[in-house]
Amino acid sequence: MKSILLGCIADDFTGATDLANNLVRTGMRVTQTIGVPDGPLDTDVDAVVVALKSRTIAPAEAVAQSLEALAWLQAQGARQIYFKYCSTFDSTAQGNIGPVTEALMDALKTDFTIATPAFPDNGRTVFKGHLFVGDVLLNESGMQNHPLTPMTDANLVRVLQAQTRRKVGLIDHTVVARGAAAIRERIGQLRAQGVGVAVVDAVSNDDLLRLGPALDGMPLVTAGSGVAIGLPANFGLAPSQQASQLPPAAGLQAVVSGSCSLATNRQVAHFIHSGRPALAIDPLRIASGADVAAEALAWAGPLLQGGPVLIYSTADPAAVKSAQGRLGVEEAGAMVERALGAIARGLVERGVRQLVVAGGETSGACVQALGVTQLRIGPQIDPGVPWCHATNDGGLHLALKSGNFGTDDFFTKAFTLLQ
Repeated sequence: MKSILLGCIADDFTGATDLANNLVRTGMRVTQTIGVPDGPLDTDVDAVVVALKSRTIAPAEAVAQSLEALAWLQAQGARQIYFKYCSTFDSTAQGNIGPVTEALMDALKTDFTIATPAFPDNGRTVFKGHLFVGDVLLNESGMQNHPLTPMTDANLVRVLQAQTRRKVGLIDHTVVARGAAAIRERIGQLRAQGVGVAVVDAVSNDDLLRLGPALDGMPLVTAGSGVAIGLPANFGLAPSQQASQLPPAAGLQAVVSGSCSLATNRQVAHFIHSGRPALAIDPLRIASGADVAAEALAWAGPLLQGGPVLIYSTADPAAVKSAQGRLGVEEAGAMVERALGAIARGLVERGVRQLVVAGGETSGACVQALGVTQLRIGPQIDPGVPWCHATNDGGLHLALKSGNFGTDDFFTKAFTLLQ
């Protein structure tokens, strides 16, 4: 493997494919690894995205995993490091984004980086340091009800300042609109003022493309996936269809959904209303000791030959809170993840070779249950969600969807695109 141009660390599995998708769209050949590899990869790519499951774990553990990923990426010759977090900027109450950013800055011996979760293609924009989801502030978007990482403040400067010892500043839209030279000038001013991390406004892809050249040579970039569209050009790369080519698809089709986001709730409803078979998983039955995975697989077996089936634990916020109240937040989530991971493994054992997984935590559980270690990134289904290909078990096409991403018809559209 040749030295890579860009080394990326993502704090969950769907976020990793989200980032890889944007890099592929703009011309980079990308491999995503599940966790930190044991040695060099045996493939020639421009960028590697190391997918961790570190968004909701203890900050010290998230830092340790991220530093391990950094050391591996540096050993592969990465010229620039990209720390990727969610476009809704959520982690834990202690804030894994801030501690990981600080640790990476220390390890790279850099005194400045930027932070912006902006992803306009999916309605995530930053204006005057405030994060919007569509037309509403983050804390009015449904994210205030997230079962694991509720977000009640849209002011990113304030959110990040609570998580880091470094001074946090802002590069606002008036600067970004004037282009790369103005952004670099503003960075110089902020550094002179002792600012270590600057939140950057971006309300359009044009803003991100203006930001890209200003980040050329910056040791560490922290962002959602949007910033990625402006980086490949810094390495002399341009969009290419060859970057997203995958082997032909075959085998049976299924969807496993654990996200409880508003978007995924709509996608589940659309799939059911289209007349396709769907089965809901009840966390309370799992807690009672029922073998819910075996029941779900027995249900799915006879139906798979007729087209995609859906197995889901997706529910509205009230139902999620009720289950959490009876089982505990962490235990409820862990039980469902284990069950959905076992279901994903059983589906693949029964011949599923095209699998859509909805939800970041669910994707992590399913990928680990399947023993997937590397993914080649392919074509985009919806902004932030590509098809991927894993080479284990004779080949498996996977789509790992962040809970908040995708149109209402995402589940059915994904399989149509793959054909």
